[in-house]
Amino acid sequence: MHPEHAGMERRRFGSTSREVAVIGQGTWYIENAARAAAIASMRRGLDLGMTHLDTAEMYGSGAAEQLVGEVIAGRRDEVFLVSKVLPQNASRSGTIAACERSLARLRTDRLDCYLLHWRGSHPLEETIAAFEQLKRVGKILSWGVSNFDVPDLESVLKITAASNLACNQVLYHLEERAIEHAVIPWCEKHDVAVVAYSPFGHSSFPSARTAGGRVIKQIADAHNATVRQVALRFLIRRPLLFAIPKASSLEHVVENANASNFRLTPAEVAQIEDAFPLGQHSGRLPML
Repeated sequence: MHPEHAGMERRRFGSTSREVAVIGQGTWYIENAARAAAIASMRRGLDLGMTHLDTAEMYGSGAAEQLVGEVIAGRRDEVFLVSKVLPQNASRSGTIAACERSLARLRTDRLDCYLLHWRGSHPLEETIAAFEQLKRVGKILSWGVSNFDVPDLESVLKITAASNLACNQVLYHLEERAIEHAVIPWCEKHDVAVVAYSPFGHSSFPSARTAGGRVIKQIADAHNATVRQVALRFLIRRPLLFAIPKASSLEHVVENANASNFRLTPAEVAQIEDAFPLGQHSGRLPML
Protein backbone atom coordinates (compact mmCIF):
# COMPACT_ATOMS: atom_id res chain seq x y z
CA MET A 1 0.00 0.00 0.00
CA HIS A 2 1.21 3.51 -0.78
CA PRO A 3 2.42 5.16 2.47
CA GLU A 4 -0.20 7.94 2.25
CA HIS A 5 -3.11 5.53 1.77
CA ALA A 6 -3.35 4.87 5.49
CA GLY A 7 -5.53 7.94 6.10
CA MET A 8 -8.26 6.99 3.63
CA GLU A 9 -11.21 5.11 5.11
CA ARG A 10 -11.97 1.83 3.36
CA ARG A 11 -15.09 -0.33 3.57
CA ARG A 12 -16.19 -3.72 2.33
CA PHE A 13 -17.76 -3.22 -1.08
CA GLY A 14 -21.18 -4.80 -0.67
CA SER A 15 -21.14 -8.59 -0.83
CA THR A 16 -17.63 -8.69 -2.33
CA SER A 17 -14.68 -9.34 -0.04
CA ARG A 18 -12.91 -6.20 -1.28
CA GLU A 19 -12.07 -3.26 0.97
CA VAL A 20 -12.60 -0.16 -1.16
CA ALA A 21 -11.86 3.53 -0.60
CA VAL A 22 -15.05 5.17 0.64
CA ILE A 23 -14.27 8.28 -1.44
CA GLY A 24 -13.15 7.57 -4.98
CA GLN A 25 -12.68 9.48 -8.21
CA GLY A 26 -15.27 9.93 -10.94
CA THR A 27 -14.36 10.76 -14.55
CA TRP A 28 -17.52 12.06 -16.20
CA TYR A 29 -16.43 14.97 -18.50
CA ILE A 30 -12.82 14.53 -17.34
CA GLU A 31 -11.73 14.46 -20.99
CA ASN A 32 -12.77 18.14 -21.24
CA ALA A 33 -10.15 19.15 -18.65
CA ALA A 34 -6.53 19.92 -19.54
CA ARG A 35 -5.14 16.42 -20.05
CA ALA A 36 -1.85 16.74 -18.15
CA ALA A 37 -3.56 18.46 -15.21
CA ALA A 38 -6.32 15.82 -15.08
CA ILE A 39 -3.79 12.97 -15.08
CA ALA A 40 -1.66 14.65 -12.41
CA SER A 41 -4.75 15.28 -10.25
CA MET A 42 -5.98 11.70 -10.48
CA ARG A 43 -2.53 10.32 -9.71
CA ARG A 44 -2.39 12.58 -6.67
CA GLY A 45 -5.79 11.17 -5.72
CA LEU A 46 -4.30 7.67 -5.85
CA ASP A 47 -1.44 8.84 -3.61
CA LEU A 48 -4.05 10.07 -1.11
CA GLY A 49 -5.87 6.75 -1.10
CA MET A 50 -8.72 7.54 -3.51
CA THR A 51 -8.00 4.31 -5.35
CA HIS A 52 -11.65 3.64 -6.35
CA LEU A 53 -11.62 4.90 -9.97
CA ASP A 54 -14.87 5.04 -11.90
CA THR A 55 -15.25 5.47 -15.65
CA ALA A 56 -17.46 4.29 -18.54
CA GLU A 57 -17.35 3.65 -22.25
CA MET A 58 -19.87 6.49 -22.65
CA TYR A 59 -17.60 9.16 -21.16
CA GLY A 60 -16.05 11.01 -24.07
CA SER A 61 -16.79 7.96 -26.26
CA GLY A 62 -13.87 6.15 -24.65
CA ALA A 63 -11.61 9.17 -24.10
CA ALA A 64 -12.07 9.04 -20.31
CA GLU A 65 -11.08 5.37 -20.25
CA GLN A 66 -7.94 6.13 -22.25
CA LEU A 67 -7.04 8.88 -19.80
CA VAL A 68 -7.61 6.56 -16.82
CA GLY A 69 -5.37 4.01 -18.57
CA GLU A 70 -2.56 6.57 -18.40
CA VAL A 71 -3.33 7.39 -14.76
CA ILE A 72 -3.07 3.76 -13.61
CA ALA A 73 -0.07 2.77 -15.74
CA GLY A 74 2.36 1.05 -13.38
CA ARG A 75 -0.14 1.28 -10.49
CA ARG A 76 -2.91 -1.08 -11.56
CA ASP A 77 -2.75 -3.26 -8.45
CA GLU A 78 -3.47 -0.27 -6.18
CA VAL A 79 -6.73 0.52 -7.96
CA PHE A 80 -10.33 -0.66 -7.67
CA LEU A 81 -11.24 -0.02 -11.31
CA VAL A 82 -14.86 0.31 -12.43
CA SER A 83 -16.29 0.83 -15.92
CA LYS A 84 -19.73 0.54 -17.49
CA VAL A 85 -21.39 -0.88 -20.58
CA LEU A 86 -23.97 1.23 -22.40
CA PRO A 87 -27.49 -0.27 -22.49
CA GLN A 88 -27.51 -0.43 -26.30
CA ASN A 89 -24.38 -2.61 -26.18
CA ALA A 90 -25.64 -4.84 -23.38
CA SER A 91 -26.70 -7.95 -25.29
CA ARG A 92 -24.75 -11.07 -24.31
CA SER A 93 -22.18 -10.81 -27.10
CA GLY A 94 -22.31 -7.00 -27.09
CA THR A 95 -21.43 -6.81 -23.39
CA ILE A 96 -18.41 -9.05 -23.88
CA ALA A 97 -17.24 -7.03 -26.90
CA ALA A 98 -17.75 -3.74 -25.01
CA CYS A 99 -15.75 -5.04 -22.06
CA GLU A 100 -12.88 -6.04 -24.36
CA ARG A 101 -12.85 -2.54 -25.85
CA SER A 102 -12.85 -0.95 -22.39
CA LEU A 103 -9.98 -3.18 -21.24
CA ALA A 104 -7.98 -2.21 -24.33
CA ARG A 105 -8.51 1.52 -23.72
CA LEU A 106 -7.68 1.13 -20.03
CA ARG A 107 -4.64 -1.00 -20.91
CA THR A 108 -5.45 -3.62 -18.31
CA ASP A 109 -6.47 -7.28 -18.28
CA ARG A 110 -9.34 -6.91 -15.79
CA LEU A 111 -11.97 -4.65 -14.25
CA ASP A 112 -12.63 -4.86 -10.54
CA CYS A 113 -16.30 -4.13 -11.19
CA TYR A 114 -18.30 -3.79 -14.43
CA LEU A 115 -21.68 -2.05 -14.45
CA LEU A 116 -24.71 -1.82 -16.72
CA HIS A 117 -24.93 1.99 -17.08
CA TRP A 118 -28.74 2.04 -16.98
CA ARG A 119 -31.48 -0.37 -17.91
CA GLY A 120 -32.19 -0.57 -21.62
CA SER A 121 -34.03 -2.83 -24.04
CA HIS A 122 -31.71 -5.84 -23.97
CA PRO A 123 -32.97 -8.50 -21.55
CA LEU A 124 -31.20 -8.38 -18.19
CA GLU A 125 -30.74 -12.16 -18.47
CA GLU A 126 -28.38 -11.60 -21.43
CA THR A 127 -26.36 -8.87 -19.73
CA ILE A 128 -26.01 -10.86 -16.51
CA ALA A 129 -25.04 -14.02 -18.43
CA ALA A 130 -22.29 -11.97 -20.11
CA PHE A 131 -21.17 -10.54 -16.76
CA GLU A 132 -20.95 -14.04 -15.29
CA GLN A 133 -19.02 -15.28 -18.33
CA LEU A 134 -16.56 -12.38 -18.03
CA LYS A 135 -16.19 -13.15 -14.34
CA ARG A 136 -15.45 -16.84 -14.97
CA VAL A 137 -12.55 -15.95 -17.26
CA GLY A 138 -11.20 -13.26 -14.92
CA LYS A 139 -11.86 -10.24 -17.14
CA ILE A 140 -14.08 -8.76 -14.42
CA LEU A 141 -13.92 -9.57 -10.71
CA SER A 142 -17.45 -8.43 -9.86
CA TRP A 143 -20.40 -6.71 -11.52
CA GLY A 144 -23.16 -4.28 -10.66
CA VAL A 145 -25.67 -1.83 -12.03
CA SER A 146 -26.20 1.92 -12.26
CA ASN A 147 -29.36 4.02 -12.15
CA PHE A 148 -31.47 1.04 -11.03
CA ASP A 149 -34.64 1.67 -9.04
CA VAL A 150 -36.14 -0.99 -6.75
CA PRO A 151 -38.28 -2.68 -9.46
CA ASP A 152 -35.14 -2.99 -11.63
CA LEU A 153 -33.18 -4.39 -8.69
CA GLU A 154 -35.97 -6.89 -8.05
CA SER A 155 -35.67 -7.95 -11.69
CA VAL A 156 -32.01 -8.77 -11.07
CA LEU A 157 -33.01 -10.95 -8.11
CA LYS A 158 -35.32 -12.99 -10.34
CA ILE A 159 -32.25 -13.91 -12.42
CA THR A 160 -29.46 -14.33 -9.90
CA ALA A 161 -28.63 -14.19 -6.19
CA ALA A 162 -28.24 -10.78 -4.57
CA SER A 163 -24.72 -11.84 -3.53
CA ASN A 164 -23.70 -11.61 -7.21
CA LEU A 165 -24.71 -7.93 -7.37
CA ALA A 166 -21.84 -5.82 -6.04
CA CYS A 167 -23.29 -2.31 -6.26
CA ASN A 168 -25.83 0.15 -7.57
CA GLN A 169 -24.37 3.49 -8.66
CA VAL A 170 -26.93 6.28 -8.40
CA LEU A 171 -27.36 10.05 -8.35
CA TYR A 172 -27.09 11.28 -4.78
CA HIS A 173 -26.33 14.71 -3.36
CA LEU A 174 -27.66 17.03 -0.66
CA GLU A 175 -30.51 18.36 -2.79
CA GLU A 176 -31.34 14.97 -4.36
CA ARG A 177 -31.95 12.39 -1.66
CA ALA A 178 -34.63 10.33 -3.44
CA ILE A 179 -32.65 7.09 -3.14
CA GLU A 180 -33.14 7.22 0.63
CA HIS A 181 -36.83 6.34 0.23
CA ALA A 182 -36.44 2.84 -1.16
CA VAL A 183 -33.17 2.24 -3.03
CA ILE A 184 -30.80 2.53 -0.06
CA PRO A 185 -33.03 0.38 2.22
CA TRP A 186 -33.25 -2.30 -0.51
CA CYS A 187 -29.49 -2.27 -1.03
CA GLU A 188 -28.83 -2.43 2.71
CA LYS A 189 -31.21 -5.39 3.06
CA HIS A 190 -29.38 -7.25 0.26
CA ASP A 191 -25.81 -6.16 1.14
CA VAL A 192 -25.35 -4.20 -2.10
CA ALA A 193 -22.98 -1.20 -2.08
CA VAL A 194 -24.48 2.17 -3.03
CA VAL A 195 -22.13 4.47 -4.94
CA ALA A 196 -23.08 8.16 -5.14
CA TYR A 197 -22.27 9.86 -8.43
CA SER A 198 -22.36 13.67 -8.87
CA PRO A 199 -22.19 14.02 -5.05
CA PHE A 200 -21.93 17.82 -5.30
CA GLY A 201 -24.85 18.08 -7.72
CA HIS A 202 -24.35 18.89 -11.36
CA SER A 203 -22.90 22.42 -11.20
CA SER A 204 -25.41 23.31 -8.49
CA PHE A 205 -23.81 23.06 -5.04
CA PRO A 206 -25.84 24.91 -2.35
CA SER A 207 -24.82 28.55 -2.13
CA ALA A 208 -23.58 29.99 1.19
CA ARG A 209 -26.43 32.52 0.82
CA THR A 210 -29.10 29.82 1.25
CA ALA A 211 -30.37 28.51 4.57
CA GLY A 212 -29.02 25.03 3.80
CA GLY A 213 -25.69 26.47 2.72
CA ARG A 214 -25.37 28.29 6.01
CA VAL A 215 -26.03 25.09 7.98
CA ILE A 216 -23.28 23.23 6.12
CA LYS A 217 -20.89 26.16 6.60
CA GLN A 218 -21.53 26.20 10.35
CA ILE A 219 -20.84 22.44 10.59
CA ALA A 220 -17.76 22.77 8.37
CA ASP A 221 -16.35 25.50 10.62
CA ALA A 222 -16.88 23.30 13.69
CA HIS A 223 -14.71 20.59 12.09
CA ASN A 224 -12.18 22.95 10.48
CA ALA A 225 -13.41 21.46 7.21
CA THR A 226 -14.89 22.74 3.94
CA VAL A 227 -18.56 22.66 2.96
CA ARG A 228 -17.84 20.09 0.25
CA GLN A 229 -16.11 17.85 2.76
CA VAL A 230 -19.19 18.05 5.00
CA ALA A 231 -21.41 17.15 2.03
CA LEU A 232 -19.27 14.11 1.20
CA ARG A 233 -19.18 13.03 4.82
CA PHE A 234 -22.99 13.20 4.95
CA LEU A 235 -23.38 11.11 1.79
CA ILE A 236 -21.15 8.32 3.15
CA ARG A 237 -22.66 8.32 6.64
CA ARG A 238 -24.00 4.75 6.34
CA PRO A 239 -21.78 1.65 6.07
CA LEU A 240 -22.67 0.63 2.49
CA LEU A 241 -22.34 4.13 1.00
CA PHE A 242 -19.47 5.30 -1.23
CA ALA A 243 -18.98 8.49 -3.25
CA ILE A 244 -17.07 9.21 -6.46
CA PRO A 245 -16.62 12.99 -6.86
CA LYS A 246 -14.85 14.14 -10.00
CA ALA A 247 -11.79 16.28 -9.45
CA SER A 248 -9.66 17.58 -12.27
CA SER A 249 -7.61 19.96 -10.10
CA LEU A 250 -5.05 19.10 -7.41
CA GLU A 251 -6.78 21.41 -4.94
CA HIS A 252 -10.12 19.60 -5.26
CA VAL A 253 -8.50 16.17 -5.08
CA VAL A 254 -6.83 17.01 -1.76
CA GLU A 255 -10.07 18.53 -0.47
CA ASN A 256 -12.07 15.41 -1.40
CA ALA A 257 -9.51 13.05 0.15
CA ASN A 258 -9.53 14.93 3.44
CA ALA A 259 -13.27 14.37 3.84
CA SER A 260 -12.20 10.98 5.19
CA ASN A 261 -10.57 12.62 8.20
CA PHE A 262 -13.57 13.50 10.38
CA ARG A 263 -17.03 12.25 11.38
CA LEU A 264 -20.34 14.06 11.69
CA THR A 265 -22.18 13.76 14.98
CA PRO A 266 -25.76 12.39 14.97
CA ALA A 267 -26.95 15.93 15.78
CA GLU A 268 -25.09 17.34 12.75
CA VAL A 269 -26.54 14.64 10.50
CA ALA A 270 -30.01 15.58 11.78
CA GLN A 271 -29.30 19.28 11.09
CA ILE A 272 -28.34 18.50 7.50
CA GLU A 273 -31.38 16.28 7.01
CA ASP A 274 -33.59 19.12 8.22
CA ALA A 275 -31.82 21.68 6.03
CA PHE A 276 -32.16 19.54 2.87
CA PRO A 277 -35.55 17.85 3.26
CA LEU A 278 -35.99 14.41 1.76
CA GLY A 279 -39.33 15.30 0.23
CA GLN A 280 -42.03 12.96 -1.01
CA HIS A 281 -41.23 9.77 -2.88
CA SER A 282 -42.02 10.75 -6.48
CA GLY A 283 -41.97 7.16 -7.72
CA ARG A 284 -39.22 7.99 -10.20
CA LEU A 285 -35.50 7.46 -9.78
CA PRO A 286 -33.56 10.62 -10.67
CA MET A 287 -30.55 10.24 -12.96
CA LEU A 288 -28.20 12.38 -14.99
